[in-house]
Amino acid sequence: MLEKVVIANRGEIALRILRACRELGIKTVAVHSTADEDLMHVRLADESVCIGPAPAHQSYLNIPAIISAAEITDAVGIHPGYGFLAENADFAEQVEKSGFTFIGPSADVIRLMGDKVSAIAAMKKAGVPCVPGSDGPLGDNDKDNMAMAKRIGYPVIIKAAGGGGGRGMRVVHKEQELLRSIELTKAEAGAAFGNDMVYMEKFLENPRHVEIQVLADGHGNAIHLGERDCSMQRRHQKVVEEAPAPGITEQMRRHIGERCTQACREIGYRGAGTFEFLFEKGEFYFIEMNTRVQVEHPVSELITGVDIIKEQLRIASNQPLSFKQEDIVLNGHSIECRINAEDPDTFIPSPGTITRYHAPGGPGIRMDSHIYASYKVPPHYDSMIGKLITHGETREVAIARMQMALEEIVIDGIKTNIALQKRILADANFQKGGTNIHYLERKMFGDEH
Repeated sequence: MLEKVVIANRGEIALRILRACRELGIKTVAVHSTADEDLMHVRLADESVCIGPAPAHQSYLNIPAIISAAEITDAVGIHPGYGFLAENADFAEQVEKSGFTFIGPSADVIRLMGDKVSAIAAMKKAGVPCVPGSDGPLGDNDKDNMAMAKRIGYPVIIKAAGGGGGRGMRVVHKEQELLRSIELTKAEAGAAFGNDMVYMEKFLENPRHVEIQVLADGHGNAIHLGERDCSMQRRHQKVVEEAPAPGITEQMRRHIGERCTQACREIGYRGAGTFEFLFEKGEFYFIEMNTRVQVEHPVSELITGVDIIKEQLRIASNQPLSFKQEDIVLNGHSIECRINAEDPDTFIPSPGTITRYHAPGGPGIRMDSHIYASYKVPPHYDSMIGKLITHGETREVAIARMQMALEEIVIDGIKTNIALQKRILADANFQKGGTNIHYLERKMFGDEH
């Protein structure tokens, strides 16, 4: 087992990593910015090192400072958490080159999965379903293009290869609109981007966001911990997550899970990771892989009984996985609400001093947070200050416990999004389950945001 680990992060995930290290008898080094010397994990760690001023680029994104902290404290491993440098292949490479263990996949695998084109190619090779499309630029043969659209199935979307930010794309619902749409998109792309190359993909109108949690030890063993539904999103930011995903059958879960674990073996994956999919009409379409632990990992932990962070630490210590796939049995349902220091209506961050804090309790309730009464929420970082997670024998029980916990929690002195979370949990369509990725913005905010 690794003897001493640098926690290269802050906030709730840093405290979560520290607790896992404690359970495994691993000594901890907390690195922090000048704004974060009062963080809970800094107080609890065996050692702490200040790595720079408040701005993240001078501290938590400062690779030489983090590696120096590992050197001066005689640490052997570095855990990046999520965000900051967690998916930075150069950081992983420099950690390993400096003689330390990076608690995550190899730099090569991070690079492979960080590039959309190479990631999709690797997934297709491994048999993971991807969004059907032209797999390259469209030619000038109208007949071929019409046949391709028919094969993919309408609606399709024509996208400019040089486009981005929602520009240079056109959705086509009927065959008679196709050729004109290709012409128009090409003309627009040429004028806007100086490149008239376009390609075609299946257009998913109302997909859900469903992801598969995997663990692989780099020795050829890989397992999945089922799926999570993260469709409750605002501006591509997840707000509520749950596991398992409503409406996913055991057969679907096994089918997609096996493909993900096979992909892990083929690319030589090591550590915890997540395959993200769009899910529509019973089909999964790969969009990306996150090569790190996710914010929403607790819901998978609560339904499987697997401690994902402890498994990361064991894998980095060159130990095989503690579990085989047949050991993983899904038990009940779990929901997570992200608690953010922000105005629930305008979403403007609300830093400041927490004057009063009371964490909710009771059966099946878990609060992952670094905050406490008199803690000052700094203005320099992400606004998430905690994650409220519930578990119950059914989805209905998990929802009831979450509603109770949201009533019990007290965070005074700053604004939070607790009121928004109460609205979501009380929403009839959320309670029914299976809402798509557009639901929160379209139905709950209308056009006001």
